[in-house]
Amino acid sequence: MQRVDRIDDAVSLPELTLRGIILGALITVVFTASNIYLGLKVGLTFSSAIPAAVISMAVLRLFPRANILENNMVQTQASAAGTLSSIIFILPGLVMLGHWQGFPFWQTLAICAAGGMLGVIFSIPLRHAMVVQSDLPYPEGVAAAEILRVGSAGRDASGAKQATGMADLMAGGLAAGVFSFAAGGLRLLAEGANAWLAVGASVVRLSMGFSLALVGAGYLVGIVGGLAMLLGLVLTWGVAVPWLTAITPMPAGATLQSFGTSVWSSQARFIGAGTIGIAAIWTLATLFKPMVEGVRASMGALRGNGGAGEGGTVPRTQRDMPAVWIGLLMVVLLAVLAVTFGHFLAPAPLDRAASWKLVGCAVLFAFIFGFLVAAACGYMAGLVGSSASPISGIGIIAVILVSLLILGLGTLDGLLDTPEGGKFAIALAIFTTSAVVAVASISNDNLQDLKTGWLVGATPWRQQVALLIGCAVGAAVIPPVLELLYNAYGFAGALPRADMDPNQALAAPQATLMTAIATGIFTHQLNWTMILIGIALGVVLISIDEMLRRRGGVARLPVLAVGIGIYLPPTISSALVVGAVLSWALLKVERRRAEARGDDVKTVLEHAERRGTLLASGLIVGESLVGVALAAVIGLSGKEAPLALVGEGFAGTAQWLGLAAFVLVCVGFWRRVVAAR
Repeated sequence: MQRVDRIDDAVSLPELTLRGIILGALITVVFTASNIYLGLKVGLTFSSAIPAAVISMAVLRLFPRANILENNMVQTQASAAGTLSSIIFILPGLVMLGHWQGFPFWQTLAICAAGGMLGVIFSIPLRHAMVVQSDLPYPEGVAAAEILRVGSAGRDASGAKQATGMADLMAGGLAAGVFSFAAGGLRLLAEGANAWLAVGASVVRLSMGFSLALVGAGYLVGIVGGLAMLLGLVLTWGVAVPWLTAITPMPAGATLQSFGTSVWSSQARFIGAGTIGIAAIWTLATLFKPMVEGVRASMGALRGNGGAGEGGTVPRTQRDMPAVWIGLLMVVLLAVLAVTFGHFLAPAPLDRAASWKLVGCAVLFAFIFGFLVAAACGYMAGLVGSSASPISGIGIIAVILVSLLILGLGTLDGLLDTPEGGKFAIALAIFTTSAVVAVASISNDNLQDLKTGWLVGATPWRQQVALLIGCAVGAAVIPPVLELLYNAYGFAGALPRADMDPNQALAAPQATLMTAIATGIFTHQLNWTMILIGIALGVVLISIDEMLRRRGGVARLPVLAVGIGIYLPPTISSALVVGAVLSWALLKVERRRAEARGDDVKTVLEHAERRGTLLASGLIVGESLVGVALAAVIGLSGKEAPLALVGEGFAGTAQWLGLAAFVLVCVGFWRRVVAAR
């Protein structure tokens, strides 16, 4: 197979073009909306670098003089914007708290754009040490570079035109889109099945979700993460909830479903919060030394010539954005943050001096903690990939720290003397954490993109400009999509209209958790017993994982994934596990078939993995886009199910039809991946 090798420093090709920027913006809208919907529904987002690269290649090859570096810029821009949607892990908390009645466009845009762009700026001095000189694997970055190389080769050794993979992406999107429309729109298919059982005094729940987007997400997570989530699911619904329901008196008139759900949401879920928190802290602790060394080396490279060749000339592939521009942009972005926080705090019951003191502390916290988090996330992204990096765990740490900071300052300034002031303090903690999460998510993704650029021979400063553009476009897309989804579905515990069905509300799990933590800190009502149990469980799991690591081999126990499995609803975790098992089984079968035929095993597995990744990404995008489109229909009609063809009496049949359709799509996924090449 022909390959496009790394573009040499002496070669100058069009990279940051107008058509590429426009195409990147259009792809940005698609993946940002998809990630927002998926994140609010299940608490997970997916790396959009690979599907963005596929779409870019398929479109740009229709134009003359398109090249691999232009394709790289498009996927860079689109993946940055799609990643910025991780801010939904915290920002909906302002609506859940009742501080916001929607998502004000300019405030939401400003906090997303300023935080995201700071993430870009913070990642620039990390590039040299963590991308150029480091041996970190950067799984998504390397995979995206390989796809760009193969797609840009044009034709294979036989002269046949190379496929970009767009057909697989569209096939997955079409299957998931049709399923989602039939389930969420027409209501002919159920989105999951549940059975509630009484075992003595305990309540037991058996669940299976039919979401194809979750199958795709589980496929991308892989078998190690999937089994860890399964362990979390078993610990919650096989141990914690049965035990807690057995020792908790059941309220009069309560059903098994309402009682079990109440115990899970108010108690068992916080075990997951403790596990997630300690897992994030442990991850940061283990990465602290190499992170500091990487930052020191990168800052030295930035102050020096950054890899200058003979005569002091910096090669094209080593030219970062000039330090003066980095400094100016940083000042501007900090000013934007200050104005945004000032506007946010304007209605607070404080005098001007106290208000601006809080603004200064919030900006300083976002800046200092944001830089530390950027370095940590950049290293973690290089080590385990963007999708596996614990952004939500870092958000939990940030919301605890900033809540304690504001609690101390608010006590001195009298902010907490009134209920209104206390509510403002909680809201400020959530808003400040939003800036930190934006910084973390973008720095988490940017170094993957810069790795892709380094492998294909891109110009770093142009790629950094593309990242900034992606943040700006993504920040403009986020507020209207959030507003649309909120008004159509509502969030858990926050429905815009009284007549809405809470079962259709988007779970927004991380935002719910972080809001509960911030509220609990300020009201001194946090469920510390369950959190401490979760921390203790996390310590045990970390010890097991460390023993597995020292023994070598592939067996590991990612503690963060266990915590997520405890925290997420079982219909979500179960579908994720299905996707993870599907990924493992497919690659195992393909390996055996390749060995039996005498084929090159590595080539066969790479083909299967690439095809499966694109199909899985298509499943996520297809279901997510239909979910956003249905939200628009619901919002315009003002009805909960304007397209429904059946009533509630069809629910039993819909479950069986949903299960049958779910199995058929999974079988189709399998057959398409293992089809003859």
